[in-house]
Amino acid sequence: MTNAMDAASLNRFMQAEFPQVAADFRVERVAPMEADIRMLIGEQHLRPGGTVSGPSMFALADLAMYAVLLGMIGPVALAVTTNASIDFMRKPESGRDLIGYARLHKLGKTLAVGDVLIRNEGSEAVLARSSMTYAIPPKR
Repeated sequence: MTNAMDAASLNRFMQAEFPQVAADFRVERVAPMEADIRMLIGEQHLRPGGTVSGPSMFALADLAMYAVLLGMIGPVALAVTTNASIDFMRKPESGRDLIGYARLHKLGKTLAVGDVLIRNEGSEAVLARSSMTYAIPPKR
């Protein structure tokens, strides 16, 4: 399998299609059925107590799965999440970016299934694990 989009083209796509959130994320690595996404942590991602909020971590998981999918199928803006679950396992360390490691397990014509592991930059400890399914719109 080969990728339809690399990290640079995915970052350009995000800037063009989702400028409202693109500045918070950076696609760092794309490989067949894999992508690593960095969430650039800022004040907007923190909850009281200074830790990264659950909704911010979920956004990273969702964007990471979107990126790995588009990395494989190309710029299909209307691919959408159809199912998602997330387990929060550890508190993120403050002052460090988060990395979402996304992997596709099945890439079909209409559905893609995968998971995302979220870690603090430079750490092996998993903070959260998400399982996601995306719907792929039919080609026109």
